[in-house]
Amino acid sequence: MPNKLGKITVAGLGPGNPEMFLNPAIDAIRDADVVIGYKYYFQFIETFLKEGTECMDTGMRQEVQRAAKAFELAEQGNNVVVISSGDAGIYGMASLVYEMAEKTQSEVELKVVPGISAFQAAAAKLGAPLSHDLVILSLSDLLTSYALIEKRIKAAAMGDFVTAIYNPKSKKRYWQLYRLRELFLEEREETTPVAIVRQVARAEEQISLTNLRDFDPEMVDMFSIVIIGNSQSYISGDRFITPRGYYSKEEKEGRPGPLIMQESFRTIASELKGLDLPLETKWILLHCIHTSADFELAKILKVQNDAAIKLNEYLQKGGVIITDVTMAQSGIRKKACERMGVEVKCYLHDPRTMELSEKHGITRTQAGVRLAVEEHPDALYVFGNAPTALIELTDLMRSKNIQPAGIIAAPVGFVNVKESKHRVKSFRELPAVIIEGRKGGSTLAATIVNAILALEDAYDLKPGRDV
Repeated sequence: MPNKLGKITVAGLGPGNPEMFLNPAIDAIRDADVVIGYKYYFQFIETFLKEGTECMDTGMRQEVQRAAKAFELAEQGNNVVVISSGDAGIYGMASLVYEMAEKTQSEVELKVVPGISAFQAAAAKLGAPLSHDLVILSLSDLLTSYALIEKRIKAAAMGDFVTAIYNPKSKKRYWQLYRLRELFLEEREETTPVAIVRQVARAEEQISLTNLRDFDPEMVDMFSIVIIGNSQSYISGDRFITPRGYYSKEEKEGRPGPLIMQESFRTIASELKGLDLPLETKWILLHCIHTSADFELAKILKVQNDAAIKLNEYLQKGGVIITDVTMAQSGIRKKACERMGVEVKCYLHDPRTMELSEKHGITRTQAGVRLAVEEHPDALYVFGNAPTALIELTDLMRSKNIQPAGIIAAPVGFVNVKESKHRVKSFRELPAVIIEGRKGGSTLAATIVNAILALEDAYDLKPGRDV
């Protein structure tokens, strides 16, 4: 009479800490006649084994032998448990056992018991990095060609998926992680959060938070999981957070402007890949291209003497902004100015301006600058229309040693426009933002100011707070 067939249960043990075993896995181990697995994992299940249970180790990288032994013993009537780290269905033994059953036409009963995968355990330690669509990748090329792995890396990067990396590195396989970083930087911002979690849920556990720019593959070994955020992910203190979208939904229903602006910035940034600019300059450029859709600005926008940082510091103290025309004045965000205590003034329609203009035979914008210099010599001066006004200010700076906080030089037109901007460059210690050539305009001048007012948001590349 033939032996009654036993069964095979493939059980996930989680990341290695018995406190993270799921009850079905514990029950399966307690009922087992034989447990088959890699010997390193037996230390974690000792307290759950019944007397007489045999533990069989087939050695590392002997998964096929493990599965074959499991079927041999189960067909003899044994209750066999094949243990896998993490979840047995994620880079574990489950698929091999089912494939072998198909190929051998075995009638042994099969069952899979889930476990907590390492990426889930790592995520719980980090906060909430996996709250949106995600991809899990293994960099091991033992069973998958590297050409296919790279194709999948590119797809994950392009798709803006949160990405968890298994088998990121070994002694012989080290360069692939460098290549992954390179591919992700082609699609993601340098500030994209990256976490390295080593020996998760074990005594040797180590957690490191960084970003794509500073991510060093040398920090990673075969016991590590790497998690890369998406374009919305951020780090707050020691927490790695990927928004699910609830707050964005509220903003979308009430304030669509910031969301549209953020999407535009992502599009622009993707087209500016490879342009080596300081973050503060890039921040101003992103604002200007968002306003104008003119990518030539990448060539003609110049930031002199750390102007973005220095002018932001000036405005943080409640500085004064002088504009050449009211259109530039009206384009500067009122909420930002209120938040920082900044006063924005334009003298174009001041009654004294007309009187001064007629008396000296100069333009009203020139006259407005003369009045402004008398009352606010150290203000930030913003020019988006009138080159004559900019020339007036530079002349006064030379003749009367006026030292404004800085200049935004973006007048537009054909007469004296280029020359007015060249004058600004001659003040080598002056913080200035210049749109070279004929291009410019009041809208761009105001946009540059708005970027400087919101400079603290540049480091997370999240525009639109004061829209």
